[in-house]
Amino acid sequence: MRSLLTLLIVFALSIPAEAQQAKKIPRIGILTARSGALETEAFRDGLRELGYIEGQNLVMEYRSADDRLEQLPDLAAELVRLKVDVIVTQSTPATIAAKNATKTIPIIMAGSIDPVATGVVPSLARPGGNITGVTVMNEELAGKRLELLKETNPKVSHVAVLWNPANSGAAVVLKQTQTAAKQLSLPLESLEIRSVNDLQGVFEAATRSGANALVVLRSVPISDHLKVVADLAIKDRLPSIHDRGDFVEAGGLMSYGPNLSDMPRRAAIYVDKVLKGAKPAELPVERPTKFELIINLKTAKQIGLTIPPNVLLRADKVIK
Repeated sequence: MRSLLTLLIVFALSIPAEAQQAKKIPRIGILTARSGALETEAFRDGLRELGYIEGQNLVMEYRSADDRLEQLPDLAAELVRLKVDVIVTQSTPATIAAKNATKTIPIIMAGSIDPVATGVVPSLARPGGNITGVTVMNEELAGKRLELLKETNPKVSHVAVLWNPANSGAAVVLKQTQTAAKQLSLPLESLEIRSVNDLQGVFEAATRSGANALVVLRSVPISDHLKVVADLAIKDRLPSIHDRGDFVEAGGLMSYGPNLSDMPRRAAIYVDKVLKGAKPAELPVERPTKFELIINLKTAKQIGLTIPPNVLLRADKVIK
């Protein structure tokens, strides 16, 4: 009997520690301002490339505000109560809500706008705290979009900017766009929208003021009604530009901004590092490296605009 007991003890000690206890399956919280965000699938693809399969060795908890930004704090608090291992945010309001909900759970941004300007982190190189990830830096891009509008139509002399003041990220981009407009001696008009029902009115106001071009800033409810925005711009014959290609697919004239699928994949790499023990405070926030210019020639024809060859040659994608 003693020999059998000794044998069992030796056998137990020979089993690796990992096998003696069930390996914990990581739980990831996804916090978005709107449902069906394009970035979600690209993020899942990035995780799969790193060996994480949802439902097998990874659990995903999805929470969306469905365009109601005021719900984000409660949704972030819910993820904290679930004790997720990481929270991934897909908009600036979502990032701020998560930041206010927890100081300990790692938060990975998958494309928040300028986290230094919005007060999310003190520095890109040394974010400190529990937040890091990928950012959309719009200061240079804001000026580039205005330049593209002018190149595309030299007659542009008065630009309207469509945005939601409830979105702190959009407010930062508006300020950067205003700065760029001053440098270009280009009058700029702010068109505030909080509901899709405001769209008709703000476009009428832009027409009365003499605006002859449109910059569309990413924010809800605009992001979920891109076709409505594009159709109104076409109706008023306004050359329009956005930072996302889905706006051009919906009928907008142009977009210039980061590659939509690249940034969530980069966020997946951050999640992998954190799950393996890295501290967010020690992981620098990454700026995008891939940008796309997309042009819709069909829309150009509808508004009576000929895209200059030098602009077309720089396009990464042309919709005909």
